[in-house]
Amino acid sequence: MNGKPWWPIIDRYLMRQLVAAFVACLLVLVLVSMGGLVADLLSKIARGKLPPGLLISQLGLRALDFLPLLLPLSLFLAVLLAYGRMYRDSEMAVLASAGLGIRRLARPLLWLAVPVALMVGVTSLWLSPLALRTSQAMIEAANKSLLVAGLEPGRFVEMPGRNGVVYISQMDDDGRHFRRLFVHNERDGRIDVVTAQAGELYQESMGEERYLRLIDGFRVEGALGSDAFRMMRFAGNDIRLPDVEPGNVGRAEQRMTPRELAQTGEPVEQAELHWRIATPLATLLLALLALPLSHSPPRSTRYGRVMVALLGYIVYLNMLALGRSFLASGTIPAWLGLWWVHLPVALIAFWLLWRDERLPRPRGAA
Repeated sequence: MNGKPWWPIIDRYLMRQLVAAFVACLLVLVLVSMGGLVADLLSKIARGKLPPGLLISQLGLRALDFLPLLLPLSLFLAVLLAYGRMYRDSEMAVLASAGLGIRRLARPLLWLAVPVALMVGVTSLWLSPLALRTSQAMIEAANKSLLVAGLEPGRFVEMPGRNGVVYISQMDDDGRHFRRLFVHNERDGRIDVVTAQAGELYQESMGEERYLRLIDGFRVEGALGSDAFRMMRFAGNDIRLPDVEPGNVGRAEQRMTPRELAQTGEPVEQAELHWRIATPLATLLLALLALPLSHSPPRSTRYGRVMVALLGYIVYLNMLALGRSFLASGTIPAWLGLWWVHLPVALIAFWLLWRDERLPRPRGAA
């Protein structure tokens, strides 16, 4: 190796700048997007539509569904911010005077963009559908078990989504059958106390409503502060629990594997397959497009061209979404896919790179 490092110093420096900016942008975007998801999950938990114990698992699984959109945007912003800062601080002018053209600047960018694009492809094609299917299975299992719903035996538990308290003395391992139940419910100034020797949790035929079937018990109800209480004994009684959270997480085609999507001839499934293929390709195109767009005059405003670049990103993303809807509705044939959206962006990116490469450089530069 003649004592020379395998990775040139300039490439290592550019790589550090890009990775630092990429990680910072990704963390910010993840925190922003996760905030809305956490609020949605907490709202469902407060209404009793989702078991509290599934909060962390659902948050992690559904976060995978955001990555195919967050990773390309993070890389796009990282290139704009990292290279844009170097242009404003005249570092790019120094590199250009040393004979380093746009192709040399693109080399460390590709070392980062290619792994990110591969990560986006793997997540979009396999991990995201797997996460959605796992999330659906966990919710469906939670809707059938009192244990997962938080009704533990031997403990007073607030009734999910209602102003009441439930106590269960014993429960079978399946979490559906129980013995010696006590329910206290208060609403509109009236109290309702129910006891039962045994019971079970069941769902209606459509699976959208849950009920506690109580066997051999008593029910006492009346107004607070009044002596007029009514007591009834029953052989069987049903108490409705809050509606379950639908087990279908995302659309049906979003949970399908790539092979299942490829084997079907339905336009909706074909549109989903082309969308998954488009995300890693868009990651590479956005990275290449951001390189010439990051060019800015020295001592210019920090975010001068970032807003223009973001506008181009929004247009590109909206065109992909529009093409996806055209494919799903059958307006355009499946063989055309989303290539008609990628092609203009690729031509613009390579034209801008070619134009910057033709800028004058010092005489004798390599």
